[in-house]
Amino acid sequence: MESQEFQFNINHTVLQGYYWKAASAKAAIVLVHGMGEHAMRYADSVIPAFLKHDISVISYDQFGHGNTQGKKGHNPGYEAVLDCVQIVSEKALAIFGDVPLFLYGHSMGGNVVINYVLRRKHPFKGVIATSPFLRLAFQPPSWKLAIGKILQKIAPSLTMGNELDVNAISRDAAEVQKYTDDPLVHDKISPNYSLTFMKTGEWAIENASQLSIPMLVLHGTGDQIISYKASKTFVKNTNGMATLHLFDGGYHELHHDLCKQEMMAMVVNWVESNLTQHAL
Repeated sequence: MESQEFQFNINHTVLQGYYWKAASAKAAIVLVHGMGEHAMRYADSVIPAFLKHDISVISYDQFGHGNTQGKKGHNPGYEAVLDCVQIVSEKALAIFGDVPLFLYGHSMGGNVVINYVLRRKHPFKGVIATSPFLRLAFQPPSWKLAIGKILQKIAPSLTMGNELDVNAISRDAAEVQKYTDDPLVHDKISPNYSLTFMKTGEWAIENASQLSIPMLVLHGTGDQIISYKASKTFVKNTNGMATLHLFDGGYHELHHDLCKQEMMAMVVNWVESNLTQHAL
């Protein structure tokens, strides 16, 4: 199914959005992509799985990504990042009608969706977070963190390469090649993404007990980019509100990894089970 497009404006920036409307939707997903990528990377994997089960999807290119205006790899501030979720969720209700809304975020988007439901009032019935950026799987050099903190004060929009090993996104070489060949994928990152997301990831872990709606967290134990152990700690701190499923040896992009069919079946089943509980 072809996507429909829309735009919205925050902080003097025009952001690009997309939606896919199921013929007889029983629910809708607000999808938030990860660092360096864009919403349309989900158009051949995650989105068809939802549409097949009568679940509509809406997404957008975050600040500094995809076809959204502005400097690549930079955002104007964390509150503006969260504001985007609010605007797109309101757009979802306007387009899809009064159907149950779920929030789905991957990696950086996982950080966004988790923090959003912890920090703000919202209409969501549940949240799916895959490989959420709560804590890096490695420790950045202390000197680099120190420089980043200085730059965030004097030149917050300055971007550098994120030094991502593209081979760490998937065990499927074809998926790695697609990522490498995608002209909208980039490796730029400013302190407003790197340092801020490290800080808000820690905040989410510490405040996980405030979670008040069901959440499914999925992570691969072979993720070399984002810590699956941080996901374990977060879920433990939710006191039973979140469920964790670990994919043994899974890499960072589970929806593009060798386990993608199992992973998406689990996500769809989880959404449908929460719809049933909601109906009761």
